[in-house]
Amino acid sequence: MSKEQIRKLIDRRLPKAGLVETTLKGVHLFRVTESMPCAPAVYEPTVVAIVSGEKEAILDGHRHVYDSSQYMLCPMTMPVEAGTPRASPETPMLGVYISIDGRMMTELSIEMETAAGVIRKPDGAAPRGLALARWDAGFAQALLRLLELLDSPADTAVLGEGRLRELYYAVLKGEAGASARRAFGVGNEIARTIDYLSTHLSDSITIDDMASQVGMSRAVFHRRFKQATTMSPIQFVKSMRLNNAAMKIAGGKTVSEAAMDVGYVSSSQFSREFKRMYGQSPRQWNHSQQLPAGIA
Repeated sequence: MSKEQIRKLIDRRLPKAGLVETTLKGVHLFRVTESMPCAPAVYEPTVVAIVSGEKEAILDGHRHVYDSSQYMLCPMTMPVEAGTPRASPETPMLGVYISIDGRMMTELSIEMETAAGVIRKPDGAAPRGLALARWDAGFAQALLRLLELLDSPADTAVLGEGRLRELYYAVLKGEAGASARRAFGVGNEIARTIDYLSTHLSDSITIDDMASQVGMSRAVFHRRFKQATTMSPIQFVKSMRLNNAAMKIAGGKTVSEAAMDVGYVSSSQFSREFKRMYGQSPRQWNHSQQLPAGIA
C-alpha cells in the first residue's frame, strides 16, 4: 500500500516528464517518458527508488536492472552506463532519487554498531559499488513518511532531517545494509579513496599514493579496490575520467576542453582511449548519443 501511495504522490506533484528538486535536501522526484539507451554517466552516493517502470545501469560490463521490486543503493561515486530503455508516455518511469549525506550515514552506521554493544571490526570485505535491495516494509514506510512532509513546509523544516535518518536506518537494516555499512561505517577505506579520486580526476595519482593514504600495502589495496568496484584502480580512474568527459561533451564543451578538465594533456590520447572505451570518436559519439537528463 505504501508504494502505491508514493506513486500517487509523485503523479500529483510531477504530471509531466522531468526531474524536480523537493524542499527536502537531496530528495528529487522524477518522471521519464522517453526510451534512452545506456550512455556514460557518473553515479554519486545515492538511493534510487522506482515505483513504476524500470532502469538499467551497467558497471564494468555487468548489467543491473531494477524496478518497483528493488531499490538501488550506490554507496560510492561510480562510473557507469545508465539508461531507461523501456520508458514511454504510456509506461513512464516514476521514482525518487535521494543524494546520500555521507556525514549523516556515517554517524548513523556507527550509532547502530554502538547500540548493538560492539563496534564491528572491518571484515576484509569491500562495499559493492552498486547494490539492489528488496522493498521491505520498513523502507517503503520510511520513504512514504519522508515524502508526506512535502505537503507542509513547516513539517519539512522541523521533521525533515529526522525522517531522512529514518530512511537511512531502513537502508542500513535492509538487504543493501552490508554495503552501506562498509562504505560509511568502520573500515571504509576504499569508499574514502573513491570519494577523494572523484574530486581529483585531473591530478596525477598512483596506486602507491592511494594505498599509502589508507595505510594498506599495494597488493591488499589493489585486491580490496577491485572487490568493491570490479575494476582495478587504474581502470576505475580511466573510466571516471572518460565518463565525466563524455558528460561534459554532451553538455556543450569541446573535445579539447573536456579532455583537459579530466586530466588529459594530449587530445589525441584522449580520443584514442575514448574510442577504445565507447567504439566511437568523441565527435562521433556526441552526434549519436543522448544522456539521461540528470537521473541516476
